[in-house]
Amino acid sequence: MLAFIQQIVSGIASGGIYASLALALVLVYRAMDVANFAQGEMATFSTFISYSLIEYAHLDFWTAFVITIVASFALGIGIERLLIRPFEGAPVLTLVIVTLGLFTIINGVTGLVWGYVFKEYRGAFISQPVRFGGLYLDTQDLGVLAVVLVMLLLLYLFFSRTKIGLAMRAASLYPESSRLLGVRVGWMLALGWGLAAAVGAVSGMMVAPIIFLDPNMMQSILLFAFAAAVLGGIESPLGSVVGGIAIGIVMALVGTYIPGGQDLRLAFGLIVIVVVLLVRPAGLFGRAAVRRV
Repeated sequence: MLAFIQQIVSGIASGGIYASLALALVLVYRAMDVANFAQGEMATFSTFISYSLIEYAHLDFWTAFVITIVASFALGIGIERLLIRPFEGAPVLTLVIVTLGLFTIINGVTGLVWGYVFKEYRGAFISQPVRFGGLYLDTQDLGVLAVVLVMLLLLYLFFSRTKIGLAMRAASLYPESSRLLGVRVGWMLALGWGLAAAVGAVSGMMVAPIIFLDPNMMQSILLFAFAAAVLGGIESPLGSVVGGIAIGIVMALVGTYIPGGQDLRLAFGLIVIVVVLLVRPAGLFGRAAVRRV
């Protein structure tokens, strides 16, 4: 029983990372009704920026962390203004193709600049087991989970307590009405992309010390983040968090208790997506669309 609880605790720590990237996916989806398939590559690119600041500019982790978040926010706004904005109002398939193209471009640029080799990323937390009530908790997992929870709290306060956050929510839910009230919906969309890029950067910088840094680092994590977003509800920020934790626990249990489970984790992520889309397409916290005929 203790081993089972241990896996749940480990799964929660991993789920926090999935939740942060899933939240980035939700931010873009709520703004433009399309999944950003380049979200993982944007997070990887941002993590390499942080890596360069730490290794070549000799900055401490937290200084590089803040600079990277600001740079990622600006990068997200720039991508929306230059590459996404011209396709505003285009069919969903067109936007999907654009994000897939963006995926390829960012992956190629990352490999061209930093090379397709594994790099060791020095994070802020040292991996060290701590005994707590019979359980062994990793200080690195606890630190990652704490950072993700603080980020989620700040986002909640931003969207519920600030004028810009409320304007972004209104623009994503009721764009036409928001325009009539003077809200600059186009810029709210750009801010959504900027926030999504910043949140994704946090996810990348938290996972890089756990696994080796390379241009393809976030591709498997992006799949789990999609599963989390679909499970919780692709339009629900709260659902993305709950879905991320749930996926983290499920993947930890699959990897431990199913023979060959470590090699089947990606397959189980795809199974979760398919099952949820078949049984409850809106997810746990989403609202089913109602059509009048």
